[in-house]
Amino acid sequence: MSGEQVKLGDLRPPAGSHRERKRLGKGEGSGNGTFAGKGCKGQKSRSGHKTRPWFEGGQMPLMRRIPSRGFTSRNKAVYQVVNIGDIESRTSGERVDPLALREAGLIRSVDGLIKILGNGELTRKIVLVANSFSQSAREKIEAVGGSTEERARV
Repeated sequence: MSGEQVKLGDLRPPAGSHRERKRLGKGEGSGNGTFAGKGCKGQKSRSGHKTRPWFEGGQMPLMRRIPSRGFTSRNKAVYQVVNIGDIESRTSGERVDPLALREAGLIRSVDGLIKILGNGELTRKIVLVANSFSQSAREKIEAVGGSTEERARV
């Protein structure tokens, strides 16, 4: 096809790649048998047969068979949890706020709720800013002379 322009009207599928739609007709003379290849009786043999993809033949649908239990609150507080031992090893400085925790890679979002847990040891004096503290975390921070500041929940 060098130099020759191809037109949309001239495009044809490769030979043998396209098969004509089978026209179903009932009766012996049609070549499709008495029932036109649709079997004998039933919903699928009727004209205009269509069912929704999720239709299960009148059986109780899956979504109605699965038990619905409990309740999921839309207002549930989801905390980003940080351990004291991680703060000790990954941060520096006397004041550790959400921005410092984010830079250390300990939390994903500065805007989210942050809870400090008491897993690990703390050796230096720090001022820790978070939304919530476990009792053991608060005790360990105050034991080394540090303090905690509770950030308001937004």
